[in-house]
Amino acid sequence: MRIFLAGATGVIGRRLVPLLIRDGHEVTGTTRLPEKAEALARAGVRPAVVDVFDGPALAAVVEKARPDVVVHQLTDLPDLLDAEGLNEALARNARIRIEGTCNLVAAVQAARVPRLVAQSIAFAYAEGPRPYTEASPLAAAEEGPQAVTARGLHALEELVTTMPGFDGLVLRYGRLYGPGTWAETAPAGAPLHADAAAEAARLAITRGAPGIYNIAEEDGEVAIDKARAALGFDPAFRIAAGATA
Repeated sequence: MRIFLAGATGVIGRRLVPLLIRDGHEVTGTTRLPEKAEALARAGVRPAVVDVFDGPALAAVVEKARPDVVVHQLTDLPDLLDAEGLNEALARNARIRIEGTCNLVAAVQAARVPRLVAQSIAFAYAEGPRPYTEASPLAAAEEGPQAVTARGLHALEELVTTMPGFDGLVLRYGRLYGPGTWAETAPAGAPLHADAAAEAARLAITRGAPGIYNIAEEDGEVAIDKARAALGFDPAFRIAAGATA
């Protein structure tokens, strides 16, 4: 299949690329930075240097790739956790989720791509009975950094699951740990290894009905029965050492 991976050089994108190449897919991957394009090419990806906030440019590269599936792994977070700059990082990430997703959805519709898989988070549920299911309401903070994140999540999920012309799947990822993340070991409250997150996206390319799926380890925080049954998701999945670029 032809896969368009938006955010190919991010934490999940870097883990997902070798899985897609292994499966024999033809992958076009985006990056904002020209200096990262060479690394994508070495990994077997057709690089597309594009700013997701430039709607016409993004639509053009999606159209050129003629993908069967678009995978949305776009984020704008620092490599290292910086408490002082966290609020600004969350605001940038929310902009990606709102404006970037809007542009990507428009590109998907214009190119008549039949399937879009997008990442969200599984640790933004409103306080309530645990484990949270996909039907549990997300928090709707009214002020502060949490409100910025809430607006971004609601916008992304609504765009992916309600806009016409394609099947939209949202993967609500748990708290990431592992290579390239802010944590080496599993944090409390719905942890998720970066490799398992990438594998969930790989599975969702060809499996699962449109809708929302919790993707996390089972620690009592969120239920993942739906992802196990529909996607074949296993939170214990890990990429073999040396298999990534």
